[in-house]
Amino acid sequence: VQPNNYSTFYDDQRQNWSIMFESEKAAVDFSKQVCIAKCNSSPALDSVLCQDLLPGEGQGVEGGDSLEVAYTGWLFQNNGLGQVFDSNVNKDKLLRLKLGSGKVIKGWEEGMLGMKKGGRRFLIVPPAWAYGAQGVAGRVPPDSTLVFEVEVRRVKLAKECSASDGLSVSSRDSPAPSPVPSSDGFSSD
Repeated sequence: VQPNNYSTFYDDQRQNWSIMFESEKAAVDFSKQVCIAKCNSSPALDSVLCQDLLPGEGQGVEGGDSLEVAYTGWLFQNNGLGQVFDSNVNKDKLLRLKLGSGKVIKGWEEGMLGMKKGGRRFLIVPPAWAYGAQGVAGRVPPDSTLVFEVEVRRVKLAKECSASDGLSVSSRDSPAPSPVPSSDGFSSD
């Protein structure tokens, strides 16, 4: 997925192709269908399928970074999107999480790596990477494959780590955070 409603791909001869869509919605819908088709054509889903919908900007997130995300979760039913079982899209509160802390399902920990601020991604998560055989009472049946659309709204990069020689070294080449952090610790940008 590229900016300005473009998608690029390689065919089986490694020929590069680009498609320009008439709208962001058309590009996003096409990308979702590509991911669903990939899921339906795989004999057994044993890892998370990720498909970027919008690229986002800046540094890709890594383990230890804190994020605020908007998301919708569907059950994967009849080879496509089933009913919504959870969403915070029309709510006031974004979900806050720290990647790698184990507070969200394993499929999110894997599937959100590399996302950028403002980016949206479509994730298809097999049961072993979600809620497994236990499910979630009244919401997610046992052994359910789940589909999520996640959007990273805010990012707070992990703190700088110290090298063994005592010099402070950043694990990223990102600009310093805003000198006036907002009250919740996320930079104002």
